[in-house]
Amino acid sequence: MSDGTKIEWTDATWNPITGCAIVSPGCTNCYAMKLAGTRLQHHPSRAGLTKDSKAGPVWTGEVRFNEEWLTQPLTWKRPRMIFVCAHGDLFAEGVPDEWIDKVFAVMALAPHHIFQVLTKRPERMRDYLTTPMRQYKISAAQLELPGNIASPGIRPHLPLPNVWLGVSVEDQKRADERIPILLDTPATIRWISAEPMLGPLDLDKDGAVNDDSGRSYLRSWGRNDFYSQGLDWVVAGGESGTGCRPAHPHWIYSLRDQCAAADVPFLFKQWGNWIVASEENGHTDSAMATNDAIWLDVDGRQAKPSCDGMREPIGMFRVTKSRAGRLLAGVEHNGYPPLPAHFTKEAAE
Repeated sequence: MSDGTKIEWTDATWNPITGCAIVSPGCTNCYAMKLAGTRLQHHPSRAGLTKDSKAGPVWTGEVRFNEEWLTQPLTWKRPRMIFVCAHGDLFAEGVPDEWIDKVFAVMALAPHHIFQVLTKRPERMRDYLTTPMRQYKISAAQLELPGNIASPGIRPHLPLPNVWLGVSVEDQKRADERIPILLDTPATIRWISAEPMLGPLDLDKDGAVNDDSGRSYLRSWGRNDFYSQGLDWVVAGGESGTGCRPAHPHWIYSLRDQCAAADVPFLFKQWGNWIVASEENGHTDSAMATNDAIWLDVDGRQAKPSCDGMREPIGMFRVTKSRAGRLLAGVEHNGYPPLPAHFTKEAAE
């Protein structure tokens, strides 16, 4: 729980539920998992949620409901973008619907905030939000919140306009598995986080959706309702931390260009701990072509071809996250979907 965060695309984090399980390659170096098994391993909200392994702390699959933090967003009067369950997954397998009802109950009672939900389990999210009588269950959960803050008989209408639903997609396989399910889920804003980006993403190709319809993830499917619309927002970033894997710059630039062509807001979060060996980052007098790759002396070190298995090898090397930065060709990309009239990103800062 933090009113204030270094995550570039949000203003605060809210962790009513902590704990998770590894489900795909993007989980390997999860910062929340590492933190839960090291600095926070004795904190009541994290204790016992990880186990030691040769690779470091690993989620056990156990989840925890931190009820003492449940109503925290209701005490924040200034509008904020709030990342929900930043140290877990709201729709993880062990999370009962009753916990999710309480989280949605709070989000419904705080329409001045924007809640950003991100999951690797879109099937569970879709099933939860399309369950008959769901809004009545959320309404009942509101009446159980401490402090008698809800009014009897006033039910939230789904989808909640202040809740943005998103999925993590680290590569094309995960994009093709998760995005169609997200687009079939009732929501006012749908988004993806391509972080850590572990491969190229084609979101606008023919036949991208598994039914071979030729539909694009980035464009409307032609139905004027809450279902089957294109993505409203794309966030991307490279990986940082111990064991981080580099993101090829061609992947990032391609995704940026796809979003620009489809008029979809794009936010580039970070390069991570890897930087490109380029004239912009290095010294041109030491550059030389070797085996179709560029080697540059940057920060006193020689960059070598990296990103094994890529079709177009490129010289990259490890630096600090702040040294790598988040510029693309000198430009910082901070796109967001249209914000409510009462809320602007600038006002929240």
